[in-house]
Amino acid sequence: MPQPAIILVRPQLGENIGKAARAMLNFGLTDLRLVAPRDGWPNPSAGPSASGADDVLDQAKVFDTVEAAVADCTLVFASTVRERGMPKSVVTPSEAAVQMHAASDRLEQTAILFGPERSGLDNDDIVLADKILTVPVNRDFGSLNLAQAVVLCAWEYNRLADATAPEQPAFPDGQASKEMLIGLMEHLEGELDKKGYFRSEDRRDPQRRTLRNLLQHANFSHQEVMTMRGIIKSLARADKD
Repeated sequence: MPQPAIILVRPQLGENIGKAARAMLNFGLTDLRLVAPRDGWPNPSAGPSASGADDVLDQAKVFDTVEAAVADCTLVFASTVRERGMPKSVVTPSEAAVQMHAASDRLEQTAILFGPERSGLDNDDIVLADKILTVPVNRDFGSLNLAQAVVLCAWEYNRLADATAPEQPAFPDGQASKEMLIGLMEHLEGELDKKGYFRSEDRRDPQRRTLRNLLQHANFSHQEVMTMRGIIKSLARADKD
């Protein structure tokens, strides 16, 4: 499935490119595109800042223009916090993530544009985008650096993708069903009743509930219930002998 391309337009510092790559790989994104990086590419300052995200840097594509960088895309977001007076929808990273996943399901390429560190995207860049992406930050201090902006967008995309590996079953033989667990409860209560454990009739129900809660909290597997039933039978048989 196509994943969003992170396009850094005229990035100025190699360190910031490395930090952006690190942010991307933390959330499974690897399509990094650079438009006219100020200091050329490759940049030796990018590697140390990437903290191991070398594959992202090695695979980065370099373009002379934004037009070339977005040529294969069908949905492009321009990341900016400033009002540009353009007739474009403004979305948050979470809304953009929903739309990018929908496009990905259709096997369409999407991208997010990030501007130079000092000035951000200009109007000629933004006009190539379908929508404006704005992070809802503090209105009195909306100062995100490049890597922070990238990590927010990458996190939102990854969150919707539910990229976390499925939790492995806790028990190879399967967790005990409620039917099995109730059978264990009744078995234990029956044997305890024979031994006079429930001495007070008015305390019988609270004691039963306490025992059932204890067994419920144990989170038994199928085999563990069978083992417990065997222990109860063995104790009851030994008492008879």
